[in-house]
Amino acid sequence: MHEIILAVRYLLRRHITYFAVLAVTLCVFIVAVVMTVMTGLVDEFKQKNHNFVGDCVIGTESLVGFPYYEDFVKILGGCDYVEAVSPIIKSYALISQTGVETGRNEGVEIMGIEPGKHGKVTGFSGTLSYNKDDVSKAFKPVYDPNLAGFVAGVELGRRLGIQGGYGTAGTRVLAVSCFPLTAKGTLARAGTDLVNTKTFYYSDTSQSGLVYVDGSMIYLPFEQAQLLCGMSEPVKRANWLYIKFRPGVKFITGCEKVSLLWRDFVKERSNQTQADLLDKVTVQNWKDYRRAFIAPVEKEQVMMTVMFGLVGITTVFIIFVVFYMIIGHKSKDIGVLKSIGVSNMSVMRLFCGFAFLIGLLSSCVGLFGGWLFLLEINKIEGWLFKHFGFQLWDRTIYAIGDIPNRMGFGVAAIIALSAIIVCLAGAFLPSRQAAKLNPVETLRVSQI
Repeated sequence: MHEIILAVRYLLRRHITYFAVLAVTLCVFIVAVVMTVMTGLVDEFKQKNHNFVGDCVIGTESLVGFPYYEDFVKILGGCDYVEAVSPIIKSYALISQTGVETGRNEGVEIMGIEPGKHGKVTGFSGTLSYNKDDVSKAFKPVYDPNLAGFVAGVELGRRLGIQGGYGTAGTRVLAVSCFPLTAKGTLARAGTDLVNTKTFYYSDTSQSGLVYVDGSMIYLPFEQAQLLCGMSEPVKRANWLYIKFRPGVKFITGCEKVSLLWRDFVKERSNQTQADLLDKVTVQNWKDYRRAFIAPVEKEQVMMTVMFGLVGITTVFIIFVVFYMIIGHKSKDIGVLKSIGVSNMSVMRLFCGFAFLIGLLSSCVGLFGGWLFLLEINKIEGWLFKHFGFQLWDRTIYAIGDIPNRMGFGVAAIIALSAIIVCLAGAFLPSRQAAKLNPVETLRVSQI
């Protein structure tokens, strides 16, 4: 009992203790705020990538694509673990605005989709500006549903002069030109008829939250994109199949099953026309498919964690110095305790308990302060931007809305536990030194 009483008295009466509490509290506050924001941004970015492609992806990076995708879609449709499948055409094109006297072509990436199927597999419908409730109308311009429509990535749309609404005729009509390719990867045509060009009319805008996608992507009707890219004959081809599994099916397990189905499918089609293209097709889960985009963000998160680990090491030394000074000033108290029979282990428990109280108090105050700050972080950023033009993240570069401000219980628990461990680590050596003090030496008459 005396260990607890003395630990509390040291915490309340030693002014140098306040320095240790302040240092650990500040460290906990900074770590809580930054890790909450960073973890929120990483999780949000992963979720956006997941929404963009579904659970599983079958396809090839080759612009030639692969045949017999329709047959495999039927096979997948009979699987009880597959909810929906969306065939995809991916390629590159040149676009020019009809009726705008710029004389400039712009290179973009095109994605041919069937909006109804694609909306079931991905979060495409939620990214649309006007057709969230009925994604099947994504390619139907409101002013004339019979025209072939296109959906522009929000940032690309802004560059094209589409600021919302349907604008004027000069800003809503695009001529899209592609080089059709044969199954062998050569140009399908020669001479003056080298390029396929078709006119499309603005029908909607998509905001996926992925900077690269929103700044370079145009979505087209699947069949129209297939014609533009030369994939409609003699055997229809596609680049990718996006797959969504039923609720309760883990995407890794589902991808393994789909991979086995694909191997059997390739063997069955091995003697058919263009079967060699099937060998280049891969089956990947969404994380592996989007790894090139996700990995840099995860590395930033790891680096941030390492940096805070170094901050924790610095805090260990602060605690060490504080406890070394306290023990130096309390050597007579320690001598008195040991002279009445208090064991070395009890002395160590006393100062370790003292360190535990510092860590617990600092964690509570730091986490509470961090929670209050996070509640107001978006208002604070808004005020700074309004008065000083300052933003933590430039929204023209980072496609985020509000700054993530929900502190997870897991993150808070890890931070609190780490703070307590840091305090115990910093106090260990001074506590051990205190336990080894000789009461005869500390209580000599000349010392009193």
